[in-house]
Amino acid sequence: MRVQSFLNASYARIDGTYSATQASSTSEKKSTQETTSTELTTSEKALVSRLQARDTTVKAHERAHISAGAGVILSGATFVYQKAPDERLYAIGGEVAIDTSPENEPEATVKKMQLVRSAALAPSDPSPTDYQVAATASMLQMQARLEMARAMQNDLLGKAKEAYQSNNTPEETFFSNYA
Repeated sequence: MRVQSFLNASYARIDGTYSATQASSTSEKKSTQETTSTELTTSEKALVSRLQARDTTVKAHERAHISAGAGVILSGATFVYQKAPDERLYAIGGEVAIDTSPENEPEATVKKMQLVRSAALAPSDPSPTDYQVAATASMLQMQARLEMARAMQNDLLGKAKEAYQSNNTPEETFFSNYA
């Protein structure tokens, strides 16, 4: 497990899997909860309650990104934790890496950016960063559509020019038949 400190010592960013040092049996957890809950003040209990609610919200938010972004999610959720008065860590923030790089073909880019946009806006309460990722995806999608339109325009102009040239003979040939 890798731990990085933030400005406030009560915040920790934890990447990785469940650590063996954090594991404990159910009976140990229950006894710890019972002794800790009786020692907490009313304001500490309220803080723990708020942190539990925030933890649930944050984890649901990141799960929404992951479930909607199949194929464009680069990694699992990474959370920022805060230690509560009950000595437990609660998620207070999180992030999921989403691949916003354009594809080689404009058609593939359009499809991918639709998926990126839906993954970014999947949670019921998108964050400013989520809106930014969705806007970037929309911009890349518009650029890919513009590239597709220009390619189509060039193709149609090329076909029209070929058709004109094949239907019209050079002037020299036309006049030489009558001279």
